Amino acid sequence: MNVKIEPCSNNIGAEIACDLKTAGKEEIGEIEKALEKFGVVFFRNQNLDSKSYIQFAKNFGPLADYPMLKGLSDEFPKITVVERKKTDTGPNFGHQFHLDSSYTENPPRFTMLLAKLVPTKGLGNTEFASQYLAYEKLPDDYKKKIENLKGVFSSSGPIAVTRLEREKEKGTGKAKDFEAVHNIVKTINNRKAIYCSPGHVTNFLDLDEKEAKKLQDFLFKHQVKKEFVYAFEWEKNSIAMWDNRSMLHQATPFSGDRIMHRITIQ
Repeated sequence: MNVKIEPCSNNIGAEIACDLKTAGKEEIGEIEKALEKFGVVFFRNQNLDSKSYIQFAKNFGPLADYPMLKGLSDEFPKITVVERKKTDTGPNFGHQFHLDSSYTENPPRFTMLLAKLVPTKGLGNTEFASQYLAYEKLPDDYKKKIENLKGVFSSSGPIAVTRLEREKEKGTGKAKDFEAVHNIVKTINNRKAIYCSPGHVTNFLDLDEKEAKKLQDFLFKHQVKKEFVYAFEWEKNSIAMWDNRSMLHQATPFSGDRIMHRITIQ
C-alpha cells in the first residue's frame, strides 16, 4: 500500500499522497477512512483523463446528476464543468458557502473537483468549513433549538445568481426551481453536524418570520467562523474530495480563467 496522509491545519482536511490511477481496494479503504475522519481530502499531481477520473469516483458510490448544467460531453455526462472566464462580469460560480444540490430530495454524499486550469497560485482558493466543529462549538441553547428543526432548501436561494452565466451557455433547460426539506442536524459517521446551506436555505419550518430570520443570521455566521475553515490552494491536476453532508464549501472571488471538472456521488 502506498498512501501517505498529512493532516491540514486544525485537522480540517488532509493531503493524501497516492497515485489514483493505480489505487486498489486497500488504498481506497484508506481514503474512505481519511474522508470520515477529516471531512475533506486533497490529492496533488493527479494527471487523470476523464475516463480514469470517472473510474476513481465510482469506487465511492453511484454517480449523481447535476440538474442545472449539461455534462462535459455525451460520453461523460456525469462530469460537470465548473468554469470561470476572465470575461465574466458576474460573481464567481459557487461564491457563497453551500452544500451541493441540497435542494434535492437525496443530495449527493460526496463531491470531487479536479483542477484542469487554474489562475496564479493563491487565487481562486476553495474554502471548506467543518460542520462537525460548528455543531460541537454551538451554544447549548442553540443545539436544543435546532435539534428537531427542518429547513427549506431552494435552488433559487441566494447562491443561484452565481451560476447564471454558466446556465446561459450550458443550462439543461429543466425546471429552474427545486425545493426540498431537510433536518438541520444530521448524524454522520456517528457524529452530529449542522446541515444548513447558507446558499440554499430560505426558511425554517414552524418558526415565525422574526424567529427564522434571527436564527438564520446567527447560524450562517457561526457555521463559517475562521476556526472551522480551511482554504485549499489549487494547482493544476489537484483534486479535492469532500463529504457534502458535513463540509460547507465556497469558491473565493478572483479574476481570470479557471476550469474544474466536478463529479458528485450518491
